[in-house]
Amino acid sequence: MSQHLTIVEHPLVQHKLTIMRQKETSTAVFRQLLREISQLLAYEITRELPMTTRTIDTPLQPMEAPVLDGKKLALISILRAGNGLLDGVLELVPSARVGFVGLYRDEETLKPVQYYFKVPEGLDDRLVIAVDPMLATGNSSAAAVDMLKKAGATNIRFLCLLAAPEGVARMKEAHPDVPIVTAALDERLNEKGYIVPGLGDAGDRMFGTK
Repeated sequence: MSQHLTIVEHPLVQHKLTIMRQKETSTAVFRQLLREISQLLAYEITRELPMTTRTIDTPLQPMEAPVLDGKKLALISILRAGNGLLDGVLELVPSARVGFVGLYRDEETLKPVQYYFKVPEGLDDRLVIAVDPMLATGNSSAAAVDMLKKAGATNIRFLCLLAAPEGVARMKEAHPDVPIVTAALDERLNEKGYIVPGLGDAGDRMFGTK
């Protein structure tokens, strides 16, 4: 992927996102839409996967047919909200390896603190897709990518549902080699670090914790 930010403007993505933004949308509907939209975004982020061919037999004759090349890709969920995107992408790419990065924000320093990190082996040979619905300040996303690079990943892409200009700028500064695919670039962050107009806290809305 050449450009740093790709906004997926497909009509189905935009329509589903509008329903997710509405405050009256239920947890069950929000979760289902997130699963559906994540598959549409995954379609875009996997567009340039390497291909090879192999000989197969159709009911009529043998042929050289295209198949994915190389090691299985790795999906990395940035906990906890990343799991909502992870489910949908896994339905599309069921053979993918899966890892998890757990970060929380220290309320005094406002810096991300790691509490969990478990990723597949051989990240240097895999396309690594990190998923988190919201790219807000970009601090936790940049920290997660730092950790993935330390674990050996060299080909990383970042998949999110919504991005704020501040988060995109932070990621570009910290990781200019990591393309971002999102459904929308919103206006800004508010004083609490929430994306505006946004859709609230994706984790709370997905898991019904508020």
